[in-house]
Amino acid sequence: MIRTSIASIFLKRFEKNQSVLSSSQTLRHLHKSVPCLKKAPKNLKGKSASSQRWMVRQLSDPYVQKAAVDNFRCRSAYKLIEMDDKFRFLKPGLAVVDCGACPGSWTQVAVNRVNAAEGFPRGMVVGVDLQHMSPIPGAKLLSNCDFTLEETQEHIRKHLPNGKADVVLSDMAPNATGLASLDHDQIVSLQLSAFKFSKVVLREDGVFVCKLWDGSHCKKFQSVVGDVFKFVKVVKPQSSRSNSAELFVFARGYKKIRQDS
Repeated sequence: MIRTSIASIFLKRFEKNQSVLSSSQTLRHLHKSVPCLKKAPKNLKGKSASSQRWMVRQLSDPYVQKAAVDNFRCRSAYKLIEMDDKFRFLKPGLAVVDCGACPGSWTQVAVNRVNAAEGFPRGMVVGVDLQHMSPIPGAKLLSNCDFTLEETQEHIRKHLPNGKADVVLSDMAPNATGLASLDHDQIVSLQLSAFKFSKVVLREDGVFVCKLWDGSHCKKFQSVVGDVFKFVKVVKPQSSRSNSAELFVFARGYKKIRQDS
């Protein structure tokens, strides 16, 4: 009971924080993603030093190159592939929700692994993002939609069989401010909204996977997730850059226990 109470306080604290950030329009353009750079820039003149470093890093990144060969929209596809190869949670016939899906690489992986485009048993994938997404065969994409809004979440459920999913993925992230503590708080707020949605939409024994940036609230977030999932583990795929604070929370075995919202 004490653990549940602490978890409730944690959730309310971040809901309040998210409300404050929204009112100041800090969250207006959250969960943006940038497609892989597929062609070398001919001229870096006029670009900032940080932009030049980013372009050079992209062009020398083996996962960026591999994504272009494998026809994935972004290198992040390999993070999901690594996690699924390890935990085997994307199976043919399952229903998957991909939150913060743009540009669509996780959706592409999910479509392939649950047979959403072809094959039997046929699965389904619903992807949602604030930005516009080009169509992906086999996926239902909800572009220009704010996942954190209740009406968006209701819209997602209408596309799911009986309003339920087997897997909720969340690669959402805020635009980085450069202030580590603020960025950490913002991404935790986003992922708490995805976690709360997973408690509503997941079938029993379902899976929840989300991205965080390492920080002071990671352990508490893991504990809160662990209250309603049988197995929770923090992982960092090899394809995640070593100098990045990025990590992923993998949770399996939704207990379907009614929780205070």
